[in-house]
Amino acid sequence: MLTNELIQQKVEDILAQMTLEEKAAQMVQVPYSVVGREESLRWARLGAGSFLHVLGDDAREVQKVAMENSRLGIPVIFGIDAIHGHGLKHEATIFPSQLTAACSWDPAIVEEMGRVTAREVASDGLHWTFSPVLCLGRDTRWGRVNETFGEDPYLAGELGYAIVKGYQGESLDAPDSILACAKHYIGYGEAMGARDAMDTQMTYRKMKEVFLPPFKRAIDAGCATIMTAYGSIDGHPFTADPKTMKTILRDELGFDGFVVTDWNNCESLMTQQFVASSIEEAAVLSANAGNDMIMSTIPFYEAALNALREGKLDIAVVDEAVRHILTMKFRMNLFEKPEKLGVPGCVGCPEHLDATLRAARASVTLLKNEGVLPLKDVKKVAVIGQNADDLNSQYGDWTYFTHPNAHEPRPPRRPYVTVKEGFEALCAERGIECVYHRGCEVKPAAVDDGRVLSDPVAEAIRQQSLLRARNQDDIAGAVEAAKDADAIILVVGDMIDQFGEYKDRANLELSGRQMELYRELRKLGAPVTVVLVASKPLCIPEIANTADAVICAFNGGMFGGQAVAEAAFGCFNPSGRLPISFPQHSGQVPVYYNQLPGWHGGRYMDLPRTPVY
Repeated sequence: MLTNELIQQKVEDILAQMTLEEKAAQMVQVPYSVVGREESLRWARLGAGSFLHVLGDDAREVQKVAMENSRLGIPVIFGIDAIHGHGLKHEATIFPSQLTAACSWDPAIVEEMGRVTAREVASDGLHWTFSPVLCLGRDTRWGRVNETFGEDPYLAGELGYAIVKGYQGESLDAPDSILACAKHYIGYGEAMGARDAMDTQMTYRKMKEVFLPPFKRAIDAGCATIMTAYGSIDGHPFTADPKTMKTILRDELGFDGFVVTDWNNCESLMTQQFVASSIEEAAVLSANAGNDMIMSTIPFYEAALNALREGKLDIAVVDEAVRHILTMKFRMNLFEKPEKLGVPGCVGCPEHLDATLRAARASVTLLKNEGVLPLKDVKKVAVIGQNADDLNSQYGDWTYFTHPNAHEPRPPRRPYVTVKEGFEALCAERGIECVYHRGCEVKPAAVDDGRVLSDPVAEAIRQQSLLRARNQDDIAGAVEAAKDADAIILVVGDMIDQFGEYKDRANLELSGRQMELYRELRKLGAPVTVVLVASKPLCIPEIANTADAVICAFNGGMFGGQAVAEAAFGCFNPSGRLPISFPQHSGQVPVYYNQLPGWHGGRYMDLPRTPVY
């Protein structure tokens, strides 16, 4: 690895030779999946500093074109949303979500998750993951709670530290190490009413006391990059706030990597947050605040050049941004080896699959057990519920078939084990009859009213929902299937249409007819174990009070279903612990454990004081 002194010398040498156009281009991150191949190759020739959402051979082509046309031999850096595994690649190992992994309370599990992900991302020729999410899940209506490590700053910081170490390894120039990106800086989850994403209720004191500690731990771990949040502080957008981006991040915390905006943050200063009257003004505000790389706002390039030529943007600001970017490229040794190599043949290999199974087992959380688990002396087990055999719900978002930004959406690929399959396998081993019935839909399918939403991502989500076939609810059929069972496993929760970006919820109760299904099954008299396969805590006070056992599995990844079945049969002790609180009712939110006292009466007049869990 090059010494810091030598890197600094090389950076200054290149910077002195760069034209204004080359400098502005280094600050641009091009979204390959949006602009397409030909436009991406044009940007590669122009010298764009980074591309996102491009995989494998496509990335190698872009890098080749960039290097062949770079006057100074400056390589491209490729970023990808590898959030819980290299999930946008269909052969990859899919881990439990961050929230699920946080149930382990085990930094070693989370570090291994990062290490495996880094190997697979690097093996695809890529350099950088937009992870970890260090936002806090304090308002569970927010659509992205599943991406967090829960509600507590300390736990989020310790697990964030671990996963950064996993991603970045011993050295950034190692063939199987990638850059981590701590996001979203800062307080993104504090959006008003959990309405993702621009209007956050934040003060500098609240930032430092509650939301900064996890980022401090990530920086302690050597986190190479930081992503700017959409939101605002004291009504001023973070993307345009030098105090947050420079004074606090660099001067106080000592961060020495580079900062990338979130998706189109620069243009949003004009179109969403109304602090800039033109894209040129937005470009100047973004650069002056300390954003080094501008994600997906392609017009930034011309706007920055115009501002430089007209004296509205100081060249020293641009030089500092490019200096940060070039420094990281040298730390990764990309000038000598532009393509990461990873570990050949490691993508989805048995060793990595074992790692995600370990993570799933460590995350299973037993919330209640009235002596019915582990299952024993049973002749028939009935597994009921859509989410017992719905991989969309088990995997969660940011995978190749559950996210609108997936590079090439494809059907789910084996190996994986759903809850239904996990019980069927273990029952077969023990000579136990196992029956399955869907029961009812988790969420009624969207109605096609012929409209087309103007927002392309929201429209893609709507189309995804429309394409998902809806079977008729058959609660009576589920009851019939379970009527002579010795044990009933009811799997409830939410589905991919109900969480993620653009999918905040006002109502956290079980959707569809899931509660009706539960009540009818209870009437049979057999012990009912309820398994929650969901993206977040949902409102289940009746289930908590009346079910015989409750297991929280959240989004368990490839082998989440196997882990649940093994826990139910006593193959291992389910030792997970919740990193987040369950509300009694949607109106009780937020219920995070470390709220300040001083509420007159201590509770809503029509709800218990405490959360369910």
